[in-house]
Amino acid sequence: MVTITKNNFDFIRVLLAFIVFLGHLGTLSASEKLAFLQYSPIEIAVFGFFVVSGFLIARSYERSSGLKSYLKKRIRRIVPAYLLVIFLSATLLSLVSTYSFTEYFSDPQVYKYLFWNSLFLNFKAPWLPGVFGNQAVNGALWTLKIEMCYYFCVPLLFLLFGKNNKYRNISLMIIYFLSLVYLNYFESIHKISTAKQLPGSLSYFIPGMLIYFNFDFFIKNKNTLFIIALMTVWIDLIFNIVLLSPIMIGIIVLYIAYSFKFLNNFGKYGDFTYGIYIFHFPIIRVFTTLGLFQDYNPYIMAIICMLIVVAVGICSWHFYEKKFL
Repeated sequence: MVTITKNNFDFIRVLLAFIVFLGHLGTLSASEKLAFLQYSPIEIAVFGFFVVSGFLIARSYERSSGLKSYLKKRIRRIVPAYLLVIFLSATLLSLVSTYSFTEYFSDPQVYKYLFWNSLFLNFKAPWLPGVFGNQAVNGALWTLKIEMCYYFCVPLLFLLFGKNNKYRNISLMIIYFLSLVYLNYFESIHKISTAKQLPGSLSYFIPGMLIYFNFDFFIKNKNTLFIIALMTVWIDLIFNIVLLSPIMIGIIVLYIAYSFKFLNNFGKYGDFTYGIYIFHFPIIRVFTTLGLFQDYNPYIMAIICMLIVVAVGICSWHFYEKKFL
């Protein structure tokens, strides 16, 4: 395998995070003037994150000295900041709750929220008493339990298929198609939330792994593969089925990662993506709860909201996340 040198993953992750932010801004702001942002392709951005995870987690495991070292690095990257946003949400959002301070912290739902969310089981307790009309506090966190599952899937896949197993590509493709069967079945019966869980989301994770394992071939033929991907990624939309698009999205994302050299140093000031992603949802909802999008110019409020989200992401990285790495 050729040396995997400079890339644009920092740029890609920030881009994907902003796509998710804009989509949620359009939906959560409840502002007619910002409603057009709902068309931001959130779902594709999330799939892009899964592709990047497939590539980078496989690389991380292969470069680690052992399973313990690998898990230590992965857990340090995701868990501390995740627990921080859970704790801050449970405490600071008491300020925008319709409950009094005493009522809020005496309500068992607060502690259910802390407990279940700390275990990455957000769906067990997604809301806090009197906060955001008892709706989900942070709808973006559902992907984090998927990410944690990926961390444990990769060592298992390496164990089953081996580093140099000639059947590895075939085995991964079999998993890919089994994932598609799961995904398409639950989408066909309109259980979209179930379809997006780990068995279904593996269809986007596996292409990232496949490109990593066949990196020489990918780099040598990336321009041709990119053109093919652009031409065929729409087939699934035409036939209303998920079949080729995960692999094609994987090719497009990894093509961008290893093209456009001027983007190589995008992350030289830090990796703010994770902070932006995990904090943006409740920040937007606070703006909405306070009526800021309704009472003031929604475009100005959107910019202020974005600046706050970015500032929180920067602070999260420099003052908290980085200390654990």
